[in-house]
Amino acid sequence: MAAMRCGGTTARSSHRPTNNVVRLRPFRQVDVFTTVPFKGNPVAVVLDGEGLSDAEMQGFARWTNLSETTFVLPATEPDADYRLRIFTPKDELPFAGHPTLGSAHAVSAAGLATPRGGRLVQECAVGLVQLTLDGGSLSFRVPRYALKPVTDAEATAWLGEGVAVIGTPHVVDVGPKWLIAEMADPAALDGLRHDSARLTRFYEASGMTGATVFVRTGDAIMVRSFAPGDGIPEDPVCGSGNAAVAAYRLSQGQIASGSSYVASQGRQIGRDGKIEIRIEGEAIFVGGNCVTCVEGTVTL
Repeated sequence: MAAMRCGGTTARSSHRPTNNVVRLRPFRQVDVFTTVPFKGNPVAVVLDGEGLSDAEMQGFARWTNLSETTFVLPATEPDADYRLRIFTPKDELPFAGHPTLGSAHAVSAAGLATPRGGRLVQECAVGLVQLTLDGGSLSFRVPRYALKPVTDAEATAWLGEGVAVIGTPHVVDVGPKWLIAEMADPAALDGLRHDSARLTRFYEASGMTGATVFVRTGDAIMVRSFAPGDGIPEDPVCGSGNAAVAAYRLSQGQIASGSSYVASQGRQIGRDGKIEIRIEGEAIFVGGNCVTCVEGTVTL
């Protein structure tokens, strides 16, 4: 049985672990890309994942029903400070942005790893991810990215009928694979609706996570991310989706080395996330603030 304590109340789940290492484990729920609790994207962080099976991790992630739940483990690489496993309610991810930042915030706040020169190194399925802590803000270097243009037919199938885009949409692989498309104006972005049941068939068959769409209005960038392939109708504020947008914009000459900008995401579903993007050469850095909303223990 899992339990969380917040504000003097305890929430319990019907999750029943089946291993022999059931114990109280430190837990935090962190809101990412915000300084205001409940306005960012939450990630559930189990700060001691040792002894848990894949099925138990997946079961707990399904119970939290957040876009991602993470489990902190001892590093196996000598240069890493800790190892992280990342789960959606449906599957394990090799990498994701907001869980990386939120978990680093939780690990640092709990004293499980001490930044060296303002840096932490996270080990995960895509390799080592470098994180920088600067006051209240954290950022990570995107470990890898690759782009491939898609046909008009593919874009229509994955975005839905009647969605007008600027330029050629691309699939951008940053660990998760996103269809990236630019829309013409904020009204089109606000009005975008996804038929999750229909689109899940396309994303699951292609091995893709979903679609991240964006619009430019002057220097402002507004973003929405839909991830039916991971069982998430709309991701409130998405680090990997914004990383993929930055990779797309870099490939299209919209930004260059030395550029930086702040993207906003989540307003359409009651959030107000701010994602900081920085370009150094061909390297992409994604950052933002984090705030702890829940702290306690879970029984796993």
